[in-house]
Amino acid sequence: MQQLKVSPRNKGSLDSRPQSAIHNKEKENIKIEMMRQLETRAITQEQLIAEMKGIYAGLVLVESKCIEVDNQLTTNKQTLNQDQWMALVALHRQLLYEHHDFFMANRLCASPAVRQLPLKYAMLARFWRHGIHTFLELLRHNLPQSLEHMLNFIYTAYTTIAILSETVPAFVDIWMECLGDLARFRMAIENDDISVRTTWALTLPPPCYPCEAQGSSTAIFYNKALTVSIPFRPTCDSIMTLFEPIMKANANLETRPPPFEHIFIKAHGIMFSNKNLEQLPKTIYDVIGSLNAHIGRRAHGFLEESIYIGISNCCALTGYGDVANPIYSAIKPPATGEQQEDQPMASRTINKAASETLTRALDLSNKIHDVMLRRYGDSNILPYVHTTIIFMNYLTHYPDAMAYLARKFPWKLLSLFLNTLDIPEQSYSCIESESFPLPIKDNLERPLPEDYAMRSLLWADEYYPSHWFLGKETDYEEWDSMGTERTIRILFLARRIARDGQWLKYDSVTRRFSVTPEFDIDITSQMEGIEYGDGPGEQGVGTRTEVA
Repeated sequence: MQQLKVSPRNKGSLDSRPQSAIHNKEKENIKIEMMRQLETRAITQEQLIAEMKGIYAGLVLVESKCIEVDNQLTTNKQTLNQDQWMALVALHRQLLYEHHDFFMANRLCASPAVRQLPLKYAMLARFWRHGIHTFLELLRHNLPQSLEHMLNFIYTAYTTIAILSETVPAFVDIWMECLGDLARFRMAIENDDISVRTTWALTLPPPCYPCEAQGSSTAIFYNKALTVSIPFRPTCDSIMTLFEPIMKANANLETRPPPFEHIFIKAHGIMFSNKNLEQLPKTIYDVIGSLNAHIGRRAHGFLEESIYIGISNCCALTGYGDVANPIYSAIKPPATGEQQEDQPMASRTINKAASETLTRALDLSNKIHDVMLRRYGDSNILPYVHTTIIFMNYLTHYPDAMAYLARKFPWKLLSLFLNTLDIPEQSYSCIESESFPLPIKDNLERPLPEDYAMRSLLWADEYYPSHWFLGKETDYEEWDSMGTERTIRILFLARRIARDGQWLKYDSVTRRFSVTPEFDIDITSQMEGIEYGDGPGEQGVGTRTEVA
């Protein structure tokens, strides 16, 4: 580190001299003194863990105080003066800083167990709920007196989260959602300056996207927030910013058919919100009617999109994490500690008709199954089959949940599809093993793109080995060998489902799948009674490959 010290000089004596002489004289008058750099020592992992414990202890103290004060003010609805508001802002700002320090220290830890602490202790949900959301609601209910303090706190929170999104990228999806929610808060309280609203609106993801898969990917990030082991309940409000513009866009699309992604998201928006239910049959008809052509047009590009379609349908079957949904209530983990507070859903219309919503979700998903599973030889739909069969395999451990799906799921069509899949001879030992089928090519353990997308979902956590994502960067790139790996995984899961012989059967000699007598029915009769909505009839649904 160097320090510059400039000696004083007599400007007047230099005025009459040429510029070059002045310049040379200035050089002579500058004295450069070098200072030794301060000695630094690397922090050990033990010291870092001890530091994290101290940060967490301080965080809990501040968090407890924030919860106490916020609950008291929400209950008593007392009026505060400006100094009291400033003290509250400072208290919650301190909680944000404590969380920031915790996440930063955690990022530097090498121990996998320590790196899991943010998820174990629900730090992301606590950060948003106790650090930001509850306080913003308190400020909002005290407008306009609290306006200046609300603006101050929004800017502080936004800056903190923006820094975390850069320095702690492991949770970038959550950080982006938090930034979007803060931007919506800022827009909602701006009534005077339209330019300010416009500026903040630019920070929001657009409701419609030029890339057809992008809107679907945005939807699953919202869906995942509601269906992971520790749900992030404020997403119930945030997800409507994606659904509502699409649900209201009918008038602008009358002159041309809507894109597949648009109508698919619209169908989920209707089921999630229970709004515009009269439009759902026609919307599902449009989804099924355009799906085959859409897959053909997208070709290899449909690989990624099929992941989002499969995950979204599974989330719909669980009622998007609705505790009143029969399937979700059967598979959700017991609520303890911090999770106990996050379990109850906000009062949503969907809770009043959970069984009807499940019926609608079954209708959509089974019709999509019918289209997908008839596309024999099309590797672009394999991610969809993989995500779906992971879900079905998980439900086999929960008879109460499986009872709602088993009689309506197209087992016969699935068995025929499975028998068209081809894998190397040496790979059959993998699908008949009880262990997770690791990649056999080059002994390279590399997660599939859908593995990253399904990570942390309630029904996928037990599927992957504990080390599967450790030390691996998130990479959605599709490799040539992944088609074979994906096929092996599908057959492995199907063989596991067939172990009990309740739905599928597997013959280890012929290596063929079949169904139990109860489900050995004609495929067309299995689809009887399913209406595609007001339209030209089944022949207009799309080209289907005949079953041999």
